[in-house]
Amino acid sequence: MRKRSAATAAALITACAVTGALTGAAVATPGRVTDGNRAEKTVVATATRSVTHEENERVPEGARWTQHYFPSSDGSGTELHADVLLPADLPEGAKVPVIMSAGAYFGHSGEMEVEEEHAGPSERFQDLLEGADLFGKGYAFVMVDTRGFGGSTGCLDLGGPGDQADVKAAIDWSAKQSWSTGAVGMYGKSFDAYTGLLGNNAKNDALKAVVAQEPIWDLYQHLHSNGVPRPNSVQLPTSYNRIASLAQLPDEDKRYRTNAAYETKHPECLALNSFGPTIGDPEDPYWKDRSPATKAKDTDTPLLFTQGTTETNTPPVGMEEFLHNHRGPQRAWIGPWDHVRGNDRTQEGKFAMGRATWFKETMSFFDEHLKDIDPKVTYPNYAVQDNLGNWRAEKSWPTANRSANLRLGNGSYLDSGAGSQPTPPEEETGRNAGSFFIWSEPLKAATRVTGTPRITLTARGEGNVMVKLHDVGPDGNAVAFDERVSRLDQDHLNISLKSTDWTLRAGHRLAVEIGSVRTGDWLDTPSKQKIQISNARLHLPLDHPAEDTATDGDRAPWIDTYTQINAAKPTPGPATFTVPPADTRR
Repeated sequence: MRKRSAATAAALITACAVTGALTGAAVATPGRVTDGNRAEKTVVATATRSVTHEENERVPEGARWTQHYFPSSDGSGTELHADVLLPADLPEGAKVPVIMSAGAYFGHSGEMEVEEEHAGPSERFQDLLEGADLFGKGYAFVMVDTRGFGGSTGCLDLGGPGDQADVKAAIDWSAKQSWSTGAVGMYGKSFDAYTGLLGNNAKNDALKAVVAQEPIWDLYQHLHSNGVPRPNSVQLPTSYNRIASLAQLPDEDKRYRTNAAYETKHPECLALNSFGPTIGDPEDPYWKDRSPATKAKDTDTPLLFTQGTTETNTPPVGMEEFLHNHRGPQRAWIGPWDHVRGNDRTQEGKFAMGRATWFKETMSFFDEHLKDIDPKVTYPNYAVQDNLGNWRAEKSWPTANRSANLRLGNGSYLDSGAGSQPTPPEEETGRNAGSFFIWSEPLKAATRVTGTPRITLTARGEGNVMVKLHDVGPDGNAVAFDERVSRLDQDHLNISLKSTDWTLRAGHRLAVEIGSVRTGDWLDTPSKQKIQISNARLHLPLDHPAEDTATDGDRAPWIDTYTQINAAKPTPGPATFTVPPADTRR
């Protein structure tokens, strides 16, 4: 396994400090908004001067905005910035529960680029504020910049100890304000869903609930797989370095602009952030510090989350470990969609996840845990959609009623590393084939793979291995529905694939492909050696669809796109194993 040394990191920091180089967006020339018929609206809030929509158009209607600064909880001197939105008509002395989000995307000038012309609170979760009528329902909304972003100082940390200290401080601060009841919930998607999991792991009694859409469960598994990096191991730190370096707006207050410029005086921040995600060793402390799944043991904050089983950004890796370690109430939507929010719609107006009740369920969840209001509607603990578009209700997930241990046997392939280019047909069956297939008998009854499949094998040779599971119809058309890769750094491998919920219909076959890394989803270094595989076994968690309890929901539109992207027609081979039917008794 290739590792980057501490000396390399020191060299990067020194080089960056000497040059003062920053990766940033092009500097825009901000101005003030006016339509010629009304006065400019650019009043900027302070801690003691609240601002309404009538004074600044970026403030949501029905809210009043203030800005605050407070220290992180690690004693580092890091100063955190928060934008607070309170109901505009909140009486003096009244208290409300707080929904808080912490992360990288709340900078006043824009989320990813300079997008705004005058200072004001981020519109990242305007959909929640409007769709849930948050202020009308009597909640505050707090947006906290974690270190390195927006109006906060410090080096960006990608979920490490610094971010964890920031989240803890943000919970404490939100709970102790004069307008707060002391009950805090966290809300987010992607990175600020990741920080929601960090909030759960903080074990802070003030945090009453977490809503996390498409979170990162484990940063190493998000960026690497058993020693093989994904392209986003480079793209992710580059993107966050750019966000941390965004230009600020001229009407911003001096304290905010000074804090936002922290990286210009500390170029080592961006160098370290670029270096960390490239570390190849999964046992490195960098990764141990950034695994919410591992650190969730015995946590109990009520959790509502969404997870796409066909995600291209934050895949379901580390999820099952987190759910196993977490002991609190769990609610979820799980299904075949991409990196979307629960309320997102397609261009045709269809809900991207297939359900229309996201904000109703979210607010019922927050009302229950932040206001002690009994739910008026009983929603399923888990609403799960499989690849056929069928929704079912489950008390927990995964709910496998049989674990199959399938002997796959032996085979060999050339670690050619064909990248995204397909291997020429003459090589598929020749001695230089980049992979080999093992085929099941046609299934006699529909059977669902639910949970996290795992493969064990013995490998001889140096290089990489990719394992793919294909759902093959009677017409020979196949869809790859799960995969994972690994460096061949040891003889005996135990590879967990992504968590999935995929129904194999009667008459279909399961094909297991083992071979070189042959997609553009990984940054592999092929050895060009022949790899010999022996004693391969596939461990499948299985469930019987016949006992499903249906729940409301439509087919996620992404299913058809995913099927097209992952379609293939491999040359069929003889059946060498059987996928057993799942038990009909749960």
